[in-house]
Amino acid sequence: MTTDPHAPQHNWYTEFFSAEGSSFGLEINSMLHEEQSQYQKIQVFDTQHFGKLLVLDDCIMLTERDHFIYHEMMSHAPLLSHPNPADVVIIGGGDCGVLYETLKHPQVQHVIQIEIDPRVTEVSQQYFPELCSQNHDPRATLKFIDGIDWLNRQSPASFDLIIVDSTDPVGPAKGLFTEAFFSACFSTLKPNGMLVQQSESPLYHSQSIMKDMKHDMLKCGFSNVIHRLFAQPVYPSGWWSSTSGIKPNTDGEVLDHDLKRTKNFATRYYNEGIHSASMVLPEFMRS
Repeated sequence: MTTDPHAPQHNWYTEFFSAEGSSFGLEINSMLHEEQSQYQKIQVFDTQHFGKLLVLDDCIMLTERDHFIYHEMMSHAPLLSHPNPADVVIIGGGDCGVLYETLKHPQVQHVIQIEIDPRVTEVSQQYFPELCSQNHDPRATLKFIDGIDWLNRQSPASFDLIIVDSTDPVGPAKGLFTEAFFSACFSTLKPNGMLVQQSESPLYHSQSIMKDMKHDMLKCGFSNVIHRLFAQPVYPSGWWSSTSGIKPNTDGEVLDHDLKRTKNFATRYYNEGIHSASMVLPEFMRS
């Protein structure tokens, strides 16, 4: 995904995807924040129709208007597929939206968020306080270190669920899309443990990133690897995905992604029907 280095232009912030000959733009009122952290450029804009906009290295990360779709699908679908997700890890997720949704689950006893750039979380606390409102929950631990290095130092069979809420597979996030990383996740998960990772656009990346991710997860020992598809208006093509794999238990049995424990909290996008429907693939992805 590439961005015009001169954006925003006039009263629009436009992200260009030159490899696909497409772009997406938002009408803006003003820039609220801009800095270069140790790891990336961080910008926040006030938009005309989508509320505040967070941009990292010229790539749109979230808006107030539609972030709930991504955050709910990355958290509730896997959490409600696991019978007892007590110990959860979030790799990335510096805006804390996935953390906020994860903490809605009473089964979660401890969630560790590993974000490499503390400035993303600090800026989010300032401009997106609703996403960070549960950061001080006693069940939550926030660490600002390299996620791959941290994961490689964990004991085997330590966690029930790993959620990888990363940026695109470039720069510091590139290592999160490798067979070595999936292998480390597999080792760190308990039997019946689950890994879920954002896997880009089904329209643009089904035969590249998504296909490679599924192949590598299966190679590392994960079973029942599936893609979930959902709308995400501000991301490339407006259509997004996650890819999930399950570690078999000690008897070789594998959980079903369609388990669907009942949720006892409010959501804006996720529901029981969407839980199942999100796994239905279009014909061009079935080969």
